Amino acid sequence: MNAPASTELPVVVIGAGPIGLAAAAHLLDRGIEPLVLEAGHTAGAAVREWSHVRLFSTWSEVVDPVAEKLLASTGWTKPDPATYPSGGDWADRYLQPLADVLGDRVRYDARITGVSRAGRDRIVDADRESRPFAVHVTHADGREERVYARAVIDASGTWTTPSPAGADGLPALGEKAAADRIAYRVPDLKNPAVRARYSGRRTAVIGSGASAFTALAYLADLATSDDGAGAKAVWILRRGISGSTFGGGEADQLPARGALGLAAKAAVDEGHADAVTGFRTEAIERDTDGRLILVGEDGRRLDPVDEVIVLTGFRPDLTFLGELRLNLDERLQA
Repeated sequence: MNAPASTELPVVVIGAGPIGLAAAAHLLDRGIEPLVLEAGHTAGAAVREWSHVRLFSTWSEVVDPVAEKLLASTGWTKPDPATYPSGGDWADRYLQPLADVLGDRVRYDARITGVSRAGRDRIVDADRESRPFAVHVTHADGREERVYARAVIDASGTWTTPSPAGADGLPALGEKAAADRIAYRVPDLKNPAVRARYSGRRTAVIGSGASAFTALAYLADLATSDDGAGAKAVWILRRGISGSTFGGGEADQLPARGALGLAAKAAVDEGHADAVTGFRTEAIERDTDGRLILVGEDGRRLDPVDEVIVLTGFRPDLTFLGELRLNLDERLQA
């Protein structure tokens, strides 16, 4: 089958999250037909996995103006712009309604397995730029499909590929073997099973960003609760503590983000977390009781912990883009 002319084709948007859905709204606003392909069952599938975490941006900052205009035509009412949504609020009250407005332009359970130029692998130059994109899709029932597109917007995000504990960007030695005691997300301590996992336990938190601040604050709250007595955090920082370690504090341009940093500082100051600085994880070992010992590049061996939460950031998944010629930032791969 010959691929149709590019001008007749939609723009494929990969992912029905906040960026993908906003991109679709902007395309429609410009008279361009979008097709959003989402691997999950609902809009904002990745956002829903951190539904318990509150954003540090208000509603006024997380609703795209063009998307809002599209939603307004349905009678949708924007939440109080001065309040802070959780991930669950964001998905339920904005992302899903936006996807519903887009209707059949959003397809769920559609996982992208590859993108290329139609009829051209990555080594072929001839007529390459004039060829439409061929997007290979696998559906939940196993059915495979090829979708042609005039352009492709990758808004799949980075949620599925968290960075490892290893300081060199690769998993620390023993990290995979210790997977039963390692998490890569901020824990939902309102979930009884998750709460039981960390109650009364010693937990290492690796990372220095907002997610690490949030985890430290959650664990500090757990330590002061009736059912969490004895919980203790060990905060692993690859650098030393300086004036900027805890973010902007009260001077932060995003007040809620600054408050997170102050909460992390309070957790350390009040003894709910011990800070270990200049520690770059090289290996994770088990002791005879099954607890985990973090080993640093400098040979330091930390006291055993029951659990490890790795919050060192996320990376894009580029595996399905291997047949494209990408010009990416050499550091961020964006």
